[in-house]
Amino acid sequence: MHQDLTLPKDRTALLLIDMQEEHRQDERYLVHGYDTVLANAARLAASARATGVPVLHAAYLRDFTLVPPRPFEPVDASGAPAFSAPGTSLTDICAEVAPEGDEMVFYKNDLSCFTDAAFLDHLRQLPEWLIVCGVWAEACVAATIRDAIARGVRVLLVKDATGSGTEAMQQTAVLNLANRLYGGAVCDTAAACAMLEGRSASVWRLQGAAPLRYEPDTIGSEYAKL
Repeated sequence: MHQDLTLPKDRTALLLIDMQEEHRQDERYLVHGYDTVLANAARLAASARATGVPVLHAAYLRDFTLVPPRPFEPVDASGAPAFSAPGTSLTDICAEVAPEGDEMVFYKNDLSCFTDAAFLDHLRQLPEWLIVCGVWAEACVAATIRDAIARGVRVLLVKDATGSGTEAMQQTAVLNLANRLYGGAVCDTAAACAMLEGRSASVWRLQGAAPLRYEPDTIGSEYAKL
């Protein structure tokens, strides 16, 4: 259901996940509508900076010297990581959402930001609300959200600042997350910016168990309800 929400500015943080160049340059990992995702994430960051809400950046950097290859993990012909390999500009954070000033950047070796010791140390005092955007919705975004909820953090998922490989992949990922988004909410960029700027806005909040039931031909209409 939809209801108005106001965020506590002093207990809120914005997290941008894996907004890296490989998602618009590497044919294997292109994100559908990535320019729009980046533009919306940039709007969120600008609103957060204007009102003093912390902006955090996470990036995937698969470094085998720190975490050796896991069972069944894909590698290239030389044995190097098949994605997010160190030493390439593909892992750079996109200029549109690049960190500013003393904003923290966390380089993780796994899906969830909460697997990174530096991230956990920085969030030793967890925020009440974590505004989340980034890519891929069903992978790193989903894993981070689930770990945040497990730690008692409320998540505001910004649906149109979150991407995946296709529109259907992005929408179903958001729907699946919304169905389990206990304590949190889903909204679009305009609503999130309004709340970052101290105003209330209408958001979708979970009631009941998995209320968003969809079939292939109803994915779009169910997503539009959020």
